[in-house]
Amino acid sequence: MERLSGKVILVWGFKRAFLAIVAGAIGVLALPPFGFFAAMFVSFTLLVWLLDGAAAGPDSGFLGRLWPAFAIGWLFGFGYFVAGLWWLGHALLIDADAFAWALPLAILGLPAFLAIFYGVAAALARLLWSDGMGRIAALAFAFGLLEWLRSFLFTGFPWNAIGYGAMPIPLMMQSAHVIGVLGVTVLAVFVFASPALLGTRQGRVPGIGLAVLIAAAHFGYGYYALSLPAPPASGGKTAPVVRIVQPAIDQEAKMDTDADRAAIFDKHLSLSVQPPINGGKRPDIIVWPETAVPFILTDNQDALTRIADQLDDDQILITGAVRVEDMGPGLEPRYYNSIYVIDGRGQIIGASDKTHLVPFGEYVPFENILGYLGIQNVIELPGGFSAAASRQLLTLPSGVKLYPLICYEIIFPNEMTPEIQQANAILNVTNDAWFGDTPGPYQHFLQARVRAVEQGLPLIRSANTGVSAYVDAHGRLISGIDFNEQGFVDATLSSATVSPIDDRIRNAYFWLAIGVVGIIAVISRMGFISRAN
Repeated sequence: MERLSGKVILVWGFKRAFLAIVAGAIGVLALPPFGFFAAMFVSFTLLVWLLDGAAAGPDSGFLGRLWPAFAIGWLFGFGYFVAGLWWLGHALLIDADAFAWALPLAILGLPAFLAIFYGVAAALARLLWSDGMGRIAALAFAFGLLEWLRSFLFTGFPWNAIGYGAMPIPLMMQSAHVIGVLGVTVLAVFVFASPALLGTRQGRVPGIGLAVLIAAAHFGYGYYALSLPAPPASGGKTAPVVRIVQPAIDQEAKMDTDADRAAIFDKHLSLSVQPPINGGKRPDIIVWPETAVPFILTDNQDALTRIADQLDDDQILITGAVRVEDMGPGLEPRYYNSIYVIDGRGQIIGASDKTHLVPFGEYVPFENILGYLGIQNVIELPGGFSAAASRQLLTLPSGVKLYPLICYEIIFPNEMTPEIQQANAILNVTNDAWFGDTPGPYQHFLQARVRAVEQGLPLIRSANTGVSAYVDAHGRLISGIDFNEQGFVDATLSSATVSPIDDRIRNAYFWLAIGVVGIIAVISRMGFISRAN
């Protein structure tokens, strides 16, 4: 290992840049659909050794001394994000004539931007760099801090945070309930980078020992949490049965005619009224995916009548739909990506709008400027979607309360408002058909499962395609439908939840982890300077 580390530290020029990109790309193997978490050990060990050799000239100024580390971190991030997000380009090929020109921006431009966060993390770590365990702690401190910033700066895009690489299975997800994905990220970077100590003589025993303790606690808590007996079912009411519908509509299918829209609506209705498999109980709640209704539902009384005709009086339909709001004479209407709750009489009895929109997918940032350059939304609506000011908890006539999240809202831990503690389950409707049979839908599903674990609530997830499922409060897949499969699953909504932890406490644990590794890094740095002098 010492010989290998020496070669990596001394590699230079094009080979050095190429190795940094490859190191980042290797880490993606820890994410879905692969889930080979050991790949992160290779990825971060190489990053540490590359940063060991990221030295500037003796006459360089402050920024000049940080530039080599920033470059290595940026290249590492570029490899990680290109390998992990290349599938975003698939959405632009749905209407290739209009959007193929933007493929380089999606496949290379966005990763190049996101890689800046990892470049800054590497530069910050280099400021605290020392030998031995201190530099591993500095890397964990810096990556934890920059992943936190990535979760909300510029509307946020925390997709594929490093911590997800440490949570491929439910056994390894349970720590997120206590410290959140960001807390897991801090400790995961420390553990993933620890093999780099095998290539040096300093801090090998305490660094590897601490990493083993962290990993043992991660697995041990997971085993403990999953072995706890489920709480007894609440008496009095029978648990409702939820039907999750996945129609698997091809995103390339044109919906320009009334016949197309009618066929899509009919497919959803047909799947909703199929008899339960194996003689099970009739569903009480039926869930359709994001924008499942291919027209403005409130303008189509016939559609609501057909829903009423197909549902029993005590059944509930929850569906994604576009909601339109008339702004008055001479003003453009506003469109919202919404969820409707419809009762058995065809009445809309509840709704919630999306609050966190997808940039360039559902709205164009700085539209007055970028619109002149011909940049438009992938979704064709006049002016795009509008964001709601707040999220509405969906309360059903039975008393069941669902916390609604539309599409990629579920990747944001900070979208979980205090109202979620009143909910019986998380509801996520989405349409991952935009991204085809690529890693994207599976990465999205993992992040949704981790949200369920963090909040200690079951997850009801309906996708047009990939992946629709019912997941319990520990992130375990109870029943589901794989990508591109058309059908439905019926699941009993369990009352078994995990004792909630307030998000403020979870955030405090994250900052405690940041503080501990930061202190280790600073103490090691000061000791390193003292020895150098």
